[in-house]
Amino acid sequence: MATEPPVAAIERLLREGRALDALTVAEPLAANNPRMLQAWLGVARAKLHLGWIAEADEALERLDAFAAADPQVALLRGIVHQRLGRIDQAADRLRAVATGRSLQAVEASVALGELFWFAHRHDELRAWLASAGPAWAHDPRSALLRARLLGRSDAAAAVDALRALCVPEQAPQVRRAAGFEAVGLLDRLGRYREAYDLALAMHADTTAPFDLDGLLLETGRVAQAVARGDRFPPSRVEPVEGICLVAGLPRSGTTLLEQMLDRHPSISGIGEYDGVDRLGFDLQSTGQWPRGLGMLRAEAVRPIRDRYVHGARRLARPGAPWCFDKTLRAWRWMPALACALPGARFIHLQRDPRDMAISILLSYFHPINDGWTASLESIHRVVEVERALLPAAIEAGGFAHESIVYERLVADPAGHAARCLRLLGLEVDAAVLAPQENRRAVFTLSHEQVRRPINTSSIGRWKNYAFAFDGSWDALAAAHERAITG
Repeated sequence: MATEPPVAAIERLLREGRALDALTVAEPLAANNPRMLQAWLGVARAKLHLGWIAEADEALERLDAFAAADPQVALLRGIVHQRLGRIDQAADRLRAVATGRSLQAVEASVALGELFWFAHRHDELRAWLASAGPAWAHDPRSALLRARLLGRSDAAAAVDALRALCVPEQAPQVRRAAGFEAVGLLDRLGRYREAYDLALAMHADTTAPFDLDGLLLETGRVAQAVARGDRFPPSRVEPVEGICLVAGLPRSGTTLLEQMLDRHPSISGIGEYDGVDRLGFDLQSTGQWPRGLGMLRAEAVRPIRDRYVHGARRLARPGAPWCFDKTLRAWRWMPALACALPGARFIHLQRDPRDMAISILLSYFHPINDGWTASLESIHRVVEVERALLPAAIEAGGFAHESIVYERLVADPAGHAARCLRLLGLEVDAAVLAPQENRRAVFTLSHEQVRRPINTSSIGRWKNYAFAFDGSWDALAAAHERAITG
């Protein structure tokens, strides 16, 4: 029986969605062939599929040394530049491919259009769409971008254009993106029941089945242990310096806080860095998760810690001694973080659970990784566990931290910014009170909101959807009200 060539195996595994298996083939091939284009492309593509953006960036940097002109390298480099907030570099790479004649031209055109949209370079997006060639002009993702632009001047017409893309003939990714874009516009128009019904329809159509019980089983046990007063075992590695992480769920104000703190000259926001998930999975694979982590020798933990720190520093703005990791996964990995990142600082953010829940339900999240966002019932279960776990788990890990209530943050941004800066040993800088002036591109669901001055407009948003909430939310809401007034 013929042996499958490594390059063919990499392509097959990536097509099958088996990125980790593809990486196990690509990495040794690249190590043994340091100038082999397909080997390093396999490494970069696999890591990009896995969400390991900082590591994909390193692989593409290697490719740049000998294959920068290759259109697939340039496309991937542009996409990764975008994900890392290097907007001008991304635009240069993507434009060069999009205006060429390679097979990657359409994908580069789509990526460049997305970049302009999320970076709020709307005039450039309008000009780019107007100059689109035949292949790009007829791509449904071009229609999606046109509808987004239309939504800025005629939201009702844009809803109709977006709904026209939510048909079975379109790819699931296009249907999902168009559907949730329409949901946001319906909400803005005050057509709340339509927004809610469309969100549920899009989840039913495009969100994959999700093992919520598996997600919450071990995390729930950790929550019970820390509630009893148990502490995590002391770490055997040296404390890290200059690392601060968010502990909180999506839509709890993490992007606002990041944009505020990133305005301080000593703090660099690094976005939703994938390093926490990688660190957690690496420690989980030791077989000691979670109760036996204290048994791991320092020699086993240091490489895991160093990989996280190296990636964080790579993403940070030069000269900023503090990295602010806006991860949305820290709450799931608290035992791992206590094991590998002693000395890190935490900022625990919480928001009215109903405001947070409806914002999550009505928003585009990854249809596989974040499948728990598909119903208020599953969101409720996640919020219950997260609230039981934090901040007790932060205390159990011995982390220096601040707990911030979103409603109090927007009511007194100066006071709460000062608390966060004291946590990091920094002096107050007035720039942090104008996050809307931050030129750093935001590629999250909050990209529109953070372009406006700090405001209270999203507080009480859930009341527009009161019909969707039952008495099961009362206890969570009452506990949060005590946090606001306490």
